[in-house]
Amino acid sequence: MDVDLRKLRYFVAVAEELHFGRAAERLHIAQPVLSRQIRALEDELRAELLRRDHRGTELTAVGEQLLEDARPLLASAEALVRRVADAATGVPTLTIGFMPGITVTAEVRALTARRPGLGVRLLRTSWDDQVEVLRDGRADVSVVRLPVDQQGLEVRPLFQEPRVVMLPVGHRLAGKQAVTVSDLAAEHLLQDPEAVPEWRDVALELRRADRPGNPPIRHVEEKLELVAAGAGVCVLPLSTAGFYPRPDVVAVPVEDIGPSQVCLAWTAVRRSPLIRDFVEIALALARQNRPDGGRGAAG
Repeated sequence: MDVDLRKLRYFVAVAEELHFGRAAERLHIAQPVLSRQIRALEDELRAELLRRDHRGTELTAVGEQLLEDARPLLASAEALVRRVADAATGVPTLTIGFMPGITVTAEVRALTARRPGLGVRLLRTSWDDQVEVLRDGRADVSVVRLPVDQQGLEVRPLFQEPRVVMLPVGHRLAGKQAVTVSDLAAEHLLQDPEAVPEWRDVALELRRADRPGNPPIRHVEEKLELVAAGAGVCVLPLSTAGFYPRPDVVAVPVEDIGPSQVCLAWTAVRRSPLIRDFVEIALALARQNRPDGGRGAAG
């Protein structure tokens, strides 16, 4: 049996929203059309995927399994379309993702010198999408910061760099040579706690300090605006802090937070010689140019 990717895409929208109306708006289709497509998918799979009653919409166990499997399948389909479109131009192209604070200038120069005529695209990523861009084909290879979901990926370490806490210039700790996580126990963390696992280990005071209803801030610029306003603190790799100098925010080393691990990542099924060349060059440059403060992957 062939699976209709369009129906799968519709299902994922409903499964993520758990609301047919919102999913229909997201997909730009009428709600009755969406309902018919979901019923058709259930008929094809001979399984109930969603339950709807007066309390709302919920996934069945089968629906949860389908959602888990459908996301990577749809991402692979998107990646296929993107790579075919690139190949149709007749110009070999490599798209490189990179996180804030990381530079890939030297790698790109070395790669284009090795492969004249190669088109190189650069894609700035974020904490949320640094792996997603590989899975859906927006990037061929990416310089990522751990931790990431490594399932289906090849990952090679490049270097480590220290992390610092960003504080408003008038903060009580702003003049310190270094601080500990315990020193920051009363502060509100303006980022996903998964990015700073040590934060969770300092008893319950940290969690009480978090303000319920405030989602983590995703972009560096927004975090620094909020830090400057006294709304909280954030922990950044030293190179990222160096890319965003501000007179109203200071960076202070944190003694008991581990370094930021920077790695190369690409999907394991790819056998592209362009990816192979870029990885070879990046690893060689990383060995030559160990980061010292604000230096990124290119040194």
